[in-house]
Amino acid sequence: MGIDDKANNAVTNHVGAAKEATGKLTGNERLEREGQQDQAEAKLRDAGEKVKDAARKLKDGFSKD
Repeated sequence: MGIDDKANNAVTNHVGAAKEATGKLTGNERLEREGQQDQAEAKLRDAGEKVKDAARKLKDGFSKD
């Protein structure tokens, strides 16, 4: 996973958390759901990057033989 991907995912996650908290405080359900969605998207992208990293390591392990 590249540093840019990690940074983007972290920013998306934090923005989502802020939106969710703001939505809860103000009673804005749409903003709260949007924040939850942003956080879920960041976690999903992070998981996808981890799968790609694992596949890359596995491929590299086979090519060394």
